[in-house]
Amino acid sequence: MKFIDIAKIKISSGKGGNGIIAWRREKFEPRGGPAGGDGGRGGNVYIEADENMGTLLDFKYKSIFKGQEGERGGPKNMSGKAGENLVIRVPVGTVVRDCSTKEIIADLVMHKQKVLLAEGGRGGRGNSHFTTSTRQAPHFCEPGEPAIERELELELKLIAEVGIVGIPNAGKSTLISVISSAKPKIANYPFTTLVPNLGVVKKPDGDGFVVADIPGLIKGSSLGTGLGHDFIKHIERTRILVHIIDGAGTNGISPTEAYEIIQNELKEYDKSSGEVNSPLLKKKQLLVINKLDILSDEECKKIKTAFKKKKLDPVFISAATKKNVNILLNKLFKTMEKYPKQEETEIQAFFDPQATDHGLEQFNVFKERKTFYVEGKKIEGLISVTDLKDYQSVAHLMRVLKNMGIFEELEKKGVNEGDAVYISGIQFEFSPETMVIC
Repeated sequence: MKFIDIAKIKISSGKGGNGIIAWRREKFEPRGGPAGGDGGRGGNVYIEADENMGTLLDFKYKSIFKGQEGERGGPKNMSGKAGENLVIRVPVGTVVRDCSTKEIIADLVMHKQKVLLAEGGRGGRGNSHFTTSTRQAPHFCEPGEPAIERELELELKLIAEVGIVGIPNAGKSTLISVISSAKPKIANYPFTTLVPNLGVVKKPDGDGFVVADIPGLIKGSSLGTGLGHDFIKHIERTRILVHIIDGAGTNGISPTEAYEIIQNELKEYDKSSGEVNSPLLKKKQLLVINKLDILSDEECKKIKTAFKKKKLDPVFISAATKKNVNILLNKLFKTMEKYPKQEETEIQAFFDPQATDHGLEQFNVFKERKTFYVEGKKIEGLISVTDLKDYQSVAHLMRVLKNMGIFEELEKKGVNEGDAVYISGIQFEFSPETMVIC
């Protein structure tokens, strides 16, 4: 299965159903009266973490998601049916960002964690809601709230407690295949590992933990060189790093040089990523020298002395022959006990005002030559439910537009009495108190 860890999607909540204008016509109700029902609420759009998903591959084939619209109201004060909510499922570890602001909306780190991405529009009220002592037969109703449309970026950061890092051909894939049930592709050429591999390591007590083999990092990975820039992010969530080094110095890189390359890339990535919660260099690291089976005692002593100067005590192993792998695992188990996993005490989600902002009060007034234009979601909705042939309905529309500040904004733009004003394609003639349809 192809590993996909970045995806972009477009979402739209359900539009609220319009209210309607209706009247009572029963035989024994001589006075009748308004009986327009309310529109149904539009469906919300949620995103939910699912531990049964491993990549964002599904979003390569489907990237547009829409909540169901609410139904319009019915006669006899019957409300329209509410739209069904839509739940978008993603792997645990997915970060959701708004494409326009680049702000994080949610960090989904727990199974079944759910976050609201876009609220469905509220249903509009029918004309039965607008009766007063002086207005017994209102000829107008209310439109449903518009949908919320957003473009989002999904980024998957794998959830693993231990991350194995090192330059290409250090033996990461061999090690994870030895200590877990993972079966990665292994070969002797750069970038054998093209995707992160996950495996479960069993403890003596029967418990287990997830370990990730991250594709080889090279000098410049933090700046986008090689494959490292794409995958180094997957170790941000780990609590322990196993830094494996080729003791034989394959490709002409000495063990100490290999160590410095990785440490520098972790440092540079911390600077460039802006991640402040889990800097990579502050994570506990276990240093492992691999390929003990082809190292002489003198070479081992030389390597040990070189790292002792850095106040480091590496574990020497041979992943290929499994020599000293048990020693490494025992040290890893003890380290994990010393650095226990911090349980999530609450769902990590960011409050996102855009998830509930329908932009109802937002409008745009502009002038082209001698004509003025008014645009806005609420305005378009009002026009759609207004009977432009009915004086009372148009009068109500003008009151709403004036209260929204549209008349004032038109005057700021230089409108004069008698000028043409287009609202949702309908031409009106402006006057300071009201506008009439041309």
